[in-house]
Amino acid sequence: MFHVEQKFLTMDLKKYIREVPDFPHQGIGFKDITTMLKDPDAFGYVVDSITSIFRDKYITKVVSLESRGFIIGGALAYQLKAGFVPIRKSGKLPSNTVSMDYELEYGTDRIEIHEDALLPDDVVLIHDDLLATGGTALAALQLVQKLNVRKVYFSFICDLGFIKTPQKDIVKNYDNHILVAY
Repeated sequence: MFHVEQKFLTMDLKKYIREVPDFPHQGIGFKDITTMLKDPDAFGYVVDSITSIFRDKYITKVVSLESRGFIIGGALAYQLKAGFVPIRKSGKLPSNTVSMDYELEYGTDRIEIHEDALLPDDVVLIHDDLLATGGTALAALQLVQKLNVRKVYFSFICDLGFIKTPQKDIVKNYDNHILVAY
């Protein structure tokens, strides 16, 4: 199920998210959540809204992507009384890892997770700030699946709904929560 939760649309988060034209490449309108994060009401609203959706899902680990995903992901893990697991760019984690290559809207990259980060009984919430092409989210899903977890949910602050890709379609087949749709 892929949806924007209606009962949490009382705060217009778009007012707090800055768009930076031509970043990181020409033609990209970057959605900058750092302006939202510095506002305590908007920050709290995001954490509380996402927490309320997943509070009864028995989440055992929140998996977040480098780097903006870590900010909300850590707060979510605390609120959900779950562990926090980082997914980082290649070469940043200190122990044995599992890796996945993926395509960005403007290139390719590789992400990694510690091979002992998750257990088969884990119920995982994958959180990131933005769902654009779905490439990063799909790579995160594939990493988590390699570790044989029981259940996976997704949470995103923003969805660039005007971008349609096969990767995004795969991610949409999982339980998703989106706060802001563009």
